Amino acid sequence: MTKKYIANIVPLNEDFIGTSAHGTAEFIQNNDRLHIKIEMFDTPKNTQHWEHFHGFPDGKDAQIATMKQDLNQDGLVDLPETEIVSGTTMVPFDNAPHEMNIPNDNYPVSDDNGYFAYEIDVPLDQLQKKFKKVFGTDDLELDKRVIYVHGVPEELNLPSTVAGEVGSYDAHVTLPIATGKIQAID
Repeated sequence: MTKKYIANIVPLNEDFIGTSAHGTAEFIQNNDRLHIKIEMFDTPKNTQHWEHFHGFPDGKDAQIATMKQDLNQDGLVDLPETEIVSGTTMVPFDNAPHEMNIPNDNYPVSDDNGYFAYEIDVPLDQLQKKFKKVFGTDDLELDKRVIYVHGVPEELNLPSTVAGEVGSYDAHVTLPIATGKIQAID
């Protein structure tokens, strides 16, 4: 049975970063494969963009963050501030989503125009097995998840209040620039 999901990806933190990143994501779950296709426009150019779906392990319905989540009122919604409405980072859209290795350098890089496209077929059984090991369920529940696209150039002067360090990666890598609610399509 084929299941299809889409997300309309809208800008986040656009006033500070100076560009309104937007795009679309499509997920097609068919038998033993999950086909993922993401196309982004107007992202910070020549920058690697981490992208993931976020959610709550208990199955609570995740929502996208807005400027209302700027709890410290520094003008930016950083990664930790998204968690109250969006949950935790779950599955990366890198070169091997089924391995769920979040911090790495295998994410898409935008071109001179701030454009990138990402497309991959993921072995569903491997993804579900790893997802169950990490989150206690093999049900991805895509329609309860949100997608985030992250990443701004290192030259961008972020306030010291911006958090989101992951391993050796700083907030320039993890700052959300766009987000979208994943919805099931009949």
